[in-house]
Amino acid sequence: MSPQIGATHFYDMTYKTLLLEIESGVATLTLNRPASRNAFSPDLMQEIRAALAELASRRDVRALLLTGKGASFCAGADLSLQAGGDRTSRAKEGSRQQREWINPIVTDLQALPFPTIAAVNGSAAGAGASLALACDVVIAARSSFFLFPFMPRLGIVPDMGATWFLPRLVGSARAMALSLIGDRLPAAQAAEWGLIWRCVDDAALMDEAQALVARVAKAPAHAAVELRRAFKHAEEQDLAAQLDYEADRQAELLATEEFEEGVLSFLEKREPRFPPRG
Repeated sequence: MSPQIGATHFYDMTYKTLLLEIESGVATLTLNRPASRNAFSPDLMQEIRAALAELASRRDVRALLLTGKGASFCAGADLSLQAGGDRTSRAKEGSRQQREWINPIVTDLQALPFPTIAAVNGSAAGAGASLALACDVVIAARSSFFLFPFMPRLGIVPDMGATWFLPRLVGSARAMALSLIGDRLPAAQAAEWGLIWRCVDDAALMDEAQALVARVAKAPAHAAVELRRAFKHAEEQDLAAQLDYEADRQAELLATEEFEEGVLSFLEKREPRFPPRG
């Protein structure tokens, strides 16, 4: 079943490992392999990419909520699919999957033309933690945790962007310890350290996440793209260069319909009504 542009509510039953709902401009994408704690299988990886491409092409989607079905957000790679076989062949296939499916999921998420929210329930382990961190904002249930077991349990480096996200979010000392020791990081501590935005009670997770994604869906259509670019640019610049970047962007953004509506709504003491994605 193919989505219809402009539909306000829609389930796509063609996905085997995902649930997709679109309502009032918000897409909810749920990893749906609960028996394996939503671990990455070839089907799941390919379907995530297909779903993200589908959502990026839709003009009626203004925000994405990503979560997991059942007791876990995502347990990372499905190691049951890695056992046995020739080591060289296994390594070659693993590298191929990483370059063709796993890494592109991160770049696909970062390239979406609307904000992305991860609602973490239960465990976010290995690449599952990286998946959450690839979203713009992460909110987690109090009983959930983040785990980076790559090196202490498997002898491999963190992947799916973990070596990029972790030191930038929590600093190099904590990133090294999390990756070397491999202890669970409870959601409350993850919030204290700045790894995620917020930790909430388990029963409130989806209500809080849905309220949050509904709010960001009302932001200007270019909000996520501009903010991602601005913060990434700042990581590689000194203050003077970043000030110049900000001035250059404002020279263009001050002339937009969105800015004009923002000013009018402020003067008229009402909520802004930004135009849809073009």
